[in-house]
Amino acid sequence: MNKMTIKDLDVKGKRVLVRVDFNVPVNEQGEITDDRRIRAALPTINYLCEGGGKVVLVTHFGRPKGVDPKYKMDNIARRLQELSGKKVTKVDDCIGEEVKKVTSEMQEGEIVLLENVRFYKEETANDPAFAKQLAEVVDLYVNDAFGTAHRAHASTAGVTAYLRPAAAGFLIEKELRIMGKAISEPERPLVAILGGAKVADKLGVITNLLNKVETLIIGGGMAYTFLKAKGFEIGKSLLDAEKIDFAKDMMAQAEAKGVKLLLPVDAVVTDDFKNPTMHKTVKADQIPADLQGVDIGPETIKIFSSAIKEAKTVIWNGPMGVFEIPDFAKGTNAVAKALADSEAITIVGGGDSAAAVEQLGYADQMTHISTGGGASLEFLEGKQLPGVAALTDKE
Repeated sequence: MNKMTIKDLDVKGKRVLVRVDFNVPVNEQGEITDDRRIRAALPTINYLCEGGGKVVLVTHFGRPKGVDPKYKMDNIARRLQELSGKKVTKVDDCIGEEVKKVTSEMQEGEIVLLENVRFYKEETANDPAFAKQLAEVVDLYVNDAFGTAHRAHASTAGVTAYLRPAAAGFLIEKELRIMGKAISEPERPLVAILGGAKVADKLGVITNLLNKVETLIIGGGMAYTFLKAKGFEIGKSLLDAEKIDFAKDMMAQAEAKGVKLLLPVDAVVTDDFKNPTMHKTVKADQIPADLQGVDIGPETIKIFSSAIKEAKTVIWNGPMGVFEIPDFAKGTNAVAKALADSEAITIVGGGDSAAAVEQLGYADQMTHISTGGGASLEFLEGKQLPGVAALTDKE
């Protein structure tokens, strides 16, 4: 990554605007259920504080339509204070007079957390005047929000027009270094596992990875479109009918390139995944007309696990079934276990896969768990991420 990082900055006595990703999951009472994203930002925050910087944090939280008490940053400020062991001053806005006053009075090593930046629609519109207001109370900019690096918003991209240099924090630097190496200079064989519901979401990733991997494993809801493309009956399973030709083309390309493309050979099927009255395992080409596939079966687990065992680098993005329901989580759990048991470099691409790995207690056994589902997907597609492109190039 040929971009400046925080190690290239002299932050002593400077006010540093740090775009973090504190978009954490909460329960109905508003209590944080997983603080991984806050913890992931601590190395950058601590480094800036220890270097004598005045740290001004900005983030979005949820998708509020205007100011919404449910999405205020107070609970997140409290949790950050607990985790960092440092006093965190929470401001009730992200631009304006109060922000100017508080930031002008900051001492070295202090932390201020601004209010939810998405309370302003100008954030997602990447409005230049709004970006300028964010920028005018600070001296330097650091982006450490990999989870939103694929969005060209005011706080991730627009603000860099007014703040130079703009550098990457430790988290973004780590994400790009590890995932970049896995794609461009992997230890081989490289195995990619793609799951999740829709083929449409992964078109670019499949196309890009077919040129990089030795083995491509396809599971989850998207596998049924590939099975249909092979001429199998898939019952009421999820089908992306418009993508059948794409699936055929990808299977032909894999064959031509000598890439192993592994699909389920058996599936767990049910009558209704939301309110199942039964489930059973059938061969992938024998799914009954009135049932739907909701997980990979035991034979598929063996085949997928064996491919993972032979790999030197594994990239995983997307669950193998409806993993929120325990009976249909066995495939996802087995893939997570295979990665945990593997001696390969293992990279889990955010979102549901990351949640599954965390829930099962395998997080410590992975080389890297990405903090950004959408951003990691776009990176795996080979796309340039706006939040990274906006940073200052190294000389």
